[in-house]
Amino acid sequence: MQPQFTNYTNSNAPVPEGTVIIERGSSAQDFAPKLNRTAADVVRYLLEHGEMVTATMSLGDEQMELFALEIGAEILLVDPGQQEEMELQALFDDSDDDDEALQQPRPPVITVMGHVDHGKTTLLDKIRSANVVAGEAGGITQHIGAYQVEKDGKKITFIDTPGHAAFSKMRMRGAQVTDIVVLVVAADDGVMPQTIEAINHAKAADVPIVVAVNKIDKDNADPQRVLTQLTEYELVPEAWGGDTIVVEMSAQQNLGIDDLLEQLNVVAELENLTANPEGRAKGIVLEANLDVGRGPVATVLVDKGTLKVGDPIVAGAAWGKVRALVNERGEQVKEAGPSTPVQVLGLSSVPQAGDEFRAAPDEKTARTVGESREHRMRVLNQRGDARVQRGVKLEDIFSQIQAGEVATLNLVIKADVHGSLEAVTESLRKLERDEVKVAFVHRGVGGITENDITLAATTNATLIGFNVRPDRK
Repeated sequence: MQPQFTNYTNSNAPVPEGTVIIERGSSAQDFAPKLNRTAADVVRYLLEHGEMVTATMSLGDEQMELFALEIGAEILLVDPGQQEEMELQALFDDSDDDDEALQQPRPPVITVMGHVDHGKTTLLDKIRSANVVAGEAGGITQHIGAYQVEKDGKKITFIDTPGHAAFSKMRMRGAQVTDIVVLVVAADDGVMPQTIEAINHAKAADVPIVVAVNKIDKDNADPQRVLTQLTEYELVPEAWGGDTIVVEMSAQQNLGIDDLLEQLNVVAELENLTANPEGRAKGIVLEANLDVGRGPVATVLVDKGTLKVGDPIVAGAAWGKVRALVNERGEQVKEAGPSTPVQVLGLSSVPQAGDEFRAAPDEKTARTVGESREHRMRVLNQRGDARVQRGVKLEDIFSQIQAGEVATLNLVIKADVHGSLEAVTESLRKLERDEVKVAFVHRGVGGITENDITLAATTNATLIGFNVRPDRK
């Protein structure tokens, strides 16, 4: 005798039109009403198809998709908290941000990178102190991880990144913070491992590089050798017919700093940097900490719009109302426009560096989005988000090939010595086929560091170590 199947399509209740958003792991009790059916309908249908479930059990993706298919409904499965996120993102509608008529020029955002001890900090300190002295007598510069200086009436914003890790993590979270990278190379030392790493980070971020050849006052300085080394990494100086701006300088002796600032203004003009200063602010958290007297303090960089005191704000899982805005000179300001770094006081908790912040329509919205993100982070941490741990698999390459697409395998290679590095690189290059291209995001000598992992995660790269082990972190 044939088994009798219930017809679920002829229910009196119509199937909802359009796509219905369903949270993953929902029970039949939660899932069924969204499709105008009862939990009993879902349980009965799955039992008829050999699936033993109860009304309160979490359902798998396939089980929900099967039932939806049966009744002719269209569903979209989302992670816990993602539905609220989507609804709230819709509230932050920034469709007018791309309106050409609303765009105004904004200061360039500069990140200074380079090998340790090549003079990054000295350069930043000299630029900052020169500006304070010129700006206001006795002005005390407060270190907030970012600051603005003025050159020929034009503002330039500098971000003081603590190494490449912060730079990568920001990009990993989809934040394109930097407009121009200043690569500091010591004239007496030349190109070093971290210099190469900095070049690769800047190239991955697809931003222009201005080279500052520092310490030219040293007896053993050899700027020409530095330029020759840089050409190996496709940074050909303008003097040699390339398009890389090179400034020779000595931060210690205060030589060439004005020239560097002038060149940065030139590059910024060519880049034609604009933003809409109107409307709700949006930007990125550069760094954040818990201050004993002031509570959670976040240094943010405004990207679009203008952030004002009293604005409801959400930054990652933190939310609140802007109680005060403080600039790099420790002064309280009323507002901050595009490319302006400020400290924000008034958040509920400490956000993470690289988190996006947005001014919300009202405090209730800010609170809802902050709390739903916090809940979602907790859920993901409890179950360990498989996709984050898994990374990009080689199987993805095979599926791309089968689909007839040209696949690119991004690689980060670390080896014990230069000889091995070259040998491994050559071997991998020989494996290239028409349908699979190999791209080396970064190659270096030494152990696998947290930076390597972050860069690989950011660029969807596979990390290969030859005769090296990862460091403790």
